[in-house]
Amino acid sequence: MRHGRTEANHRGLLLGRADPRLDETGIVQVAALADYLAQELTGRKINAVVTSPLLRTQETAAAIGHALAVTPEVDERLIEMNYGEWDQLPVDEIAPEVWKQWRVDPDFSPPGGESLAQVQIRVGQCLDDLVRRAHSPDPDSPGGVVVAVSHTSPIKAALVWALHGSPELAWRFRLSVASITEITLGPFGPVVTRFNETVTPSVG
Repeated sequence: MRHGRTEANHRGLLLGRADPRLDETGIVQVAALADYLAQELTGRKINAVVTSPLLRTQETAAAIGHALAVTPEVDERLIEMNYGEWDQLPVDEIAPEVWKQWRVDPDFSPPGGESLAQVQIRVGQCLDDLVRRAHSPDPDSPGGVVVAVSHTSPIKAALVWALHGSPELAWRFRLSVASITEITLGPFGPVVTRFNETVTPSVG
């Protein structure tokens, strides 16, 4: 799950480790998302609800956890990309030549920030651990669902992980706030079964 909207999202700012709360629209989005998941996952085994440590994700996870009767737990590896000096900078202030370099070089990082390759490593390690939690070798106790609440870059990294792609593939995806992306564990590995599904009007 991507977190609900913040004012920074609404204003089109790069939002990394800055820590704003959800705005009023985000709160509405998260409530609708939690209700939707509670209905959809009725009767399913919920192994865990895990979240990035930032406020916008913790607020989203709290609503989901309440709806699913599961206490969320924090995993630092789900935190948003570190944009360094560019955090909260308007997207259109990044020069076109910089965007071009960023899109083709997975080791490129903003000043004082983090590269796509670095995000890919930490998210991949997190997912490997979550897979072990979701999977059960006992046929009488089948695996369940792990709900992870995170941000744009880590969720894109999760898709790249599932597709066995290179980190720069992340630029090929666009994620809405309060959206659902689902990766299912099939007999031959992870399969992307849903992408960027929203249950409220897309805003911001």
